[in-house]
Amino acid sequence: MKKYYFNYILAAALTLSSCADLEQSSISSIDKDNFYQSKEDIETAINGVYQEFTVDGFYGMFNNQSVYFNDLQTDYAKAGAQTNSAHIRELSNFAIQPTNLFVSYAWEEHYTAINRANVVIDKVTDASFLDEQSKQNYINEARFLRGFTYFNLVRYFGGVPIVLHDGDGEGAPRNTIDEVYHQIVEDFTAAENLPADYTTLDSKANSLAASAILSKVYLTWAQTLTEEGKANQAQFYQKAIQYADKVINSKKYHLLDKFIDIWSVDKKHGPEHIFTIEHDRTINGNVSGHCTFATNWDNAEPVLLATSDKYYEQTDPRDQRRDGSWAKKLYNPNTGEDFVFTIPRFRKYIDSLNYANTASPGNSAGQSINTAIIRYAEILLIKAEAENELNGPTAAAYDAINQVRRRAYWSPYDNVQNTPSDGSALELSGLSQAEFRERLREERRLEFVLEGQRWFDLIRWHILVKYVKANTPSDAETLGTKTTKIQNVSKKNYLLPLPLEQLILNPSLEQNWGYSGETGDGPYGPEYE
Repeated sequence: MKKYYFNYILAAALTLSSCADLEQSSISSIDKDNFYQSKEDIETAINGVYQEFTVDGFYGMFNNQSVYFNDLQTDYAKAGAQTNSAHIRELSNFAIQPTNLFVSYAWEEHYTAINRANVVIDKVTDASFLDEQSKQNYINEARFLRGFTYFNLVRYFGGVPIVLHDGDGEGAPRNTIDEVYHQIVEDFTAAENLPADYTTLDSKANSLAASAILSKVYLTWAQTLTEEGKANQAQFYQKAIQYADKVINSKKYHLLDKFIDIWSVDKKHGPEHIFTIEHDRTINGNVSGHCTFATNWDNAEPVLLATSDKYYEQTDPRDQRRDGSWAKKLYNPNTGEDFVFTIPRFRKYIDSLNYANTASPGNSAGQSINTAIIRYAEILLIKAEAENELNGPTAAAYDAINQVRRRAYWSPYDNVQNTPSDGSALELSGLSQAEFRERLREERRLEFVLEGQRWFDLIRWHILVKYVKANTPSDAETLGTKTTKIQNVSKKNYLLPLPLEQLILNPSLEQNWGYSGETGDGPYGPEYE
């Protein structure tokens, strides 16, 4: 790791107050040894951790990076003709290299956030001016953010160095995947002790958000073919259910009737949002919106778009996730008519509230739309999946998945519960464990289009290569710019490469298999398809 990655520099820290507004503090640098003199100082430092999630513009962790790693590296998304970056095309074509800038920024940003959290933890521990409850709250908030960051890293890179104190990372070797998961669980378990009324914002750490992410951590760990993942699989599935139930039984969250409202800029911090990343186009805009709708009402290909229109066409028109996820046609306020796209745009990042506002250029691209990290629909699907894997399709598994399906087929405009167009039953029942598994996977595909989920899902199910080869449109089916996904995807794509500059700076690090010219299956046995 580069030593300067751990320097404690807070630039334009975002102050997240009890209301939904974002205030910007201009802080070019902090002397960490003399800074921590008040609660305000500590809160500014913690906000500096959140700020790291949206720095670096185009390459920012949750500006673009998450969808470029997790959606572009799948069958349904590709780099469009407007793409002039080799780094994006590498991701689109499963040809990513250790020199890829998205990889470099990911490592730097994640470890910068970790070090900022570490400094907060160390300094707050020694802050004699704080009462004990305030100390624990600040420490647990920082631990939430550190655990969240390590959860990203372990899924991107596998085992990574665990750094828990400022300055300890230089020359550190990689810890095992299981060791990283233990640290993630410890951090989120501590964060569960945050007071229930700690925040009113879902873009701030809170106890139920910690429980929600723990449910996802345990589900993922149960499917990770490590020594502990295999030995404790049943226990981990049970933990996933336990933490999902904490969220469900709290009664704090529920599904929105109107699917597209999840991404409406006037409905931030709604009852379906559990943890989100805050965006404001004037401060830390969501660049994914620009990349998916920069060409507006035109068939010129933006940087990021669908590989073909089959995903739209194959989705039931009665399922509101079709028009909530894909924009095959869209009302053009400039002409007063619908514009029909040859290749559907990603609907979730088009700001339907402001796209006709000529006084605010850029609003149409959705740069003020928050990034949903985990929302209530996913908690229901986590519970359904863990129940099925542990016990088969139980009544609890059916109840959870059918709640998501009922919302999908609900018509919020007519207040009518629709059923599938093909005459099949709305509510699933009578399935085998394998059949339920396949239906669950399909529900996740429909639910989480362009939400930074799909690559992670295909990886933890160990079907990445098989799925991409079977489902990516052929050259004849692909509309517009072609890809080489089918030709290039291989088992090495189960992890990202470590950045080349980190391997040069730290000889203790080893590159992930496949990125130094290795052939065959390497560490990926027949369980990986």
